[in-house]
Amino acid sequence: MPVILRHEGFTFFFYANEGNPREPSHIHVRRDGMEAKFWLTPEVRIAYNEGFDARIQRALIAVIEANVNLIERKWDEFFA
Repeated sequence: MPVILRHEGFTFFFYANEGNPREPSHIHVRRDGMEAKFWLTPEVRIAYNEGFDARIQRALIAVIEANVNLIERKWDEFFA
């Protein structure tokens, strides 16, 4: 499970086995037993959420948008 970044106690990562066929690029976020998944394209949006409230979801979207190029680059490097 490659960790892409950590921010304010949140871990941003993707799973090494992302389906067959592989799902489009996305990022998972975990903290305190809660987890969410965000699609990166065509815009950052939530795929599923298990526990984060709406305020946290908006904050996570902002962090992901600020780091989307890094996340996509790491995705491409790992799955190349």
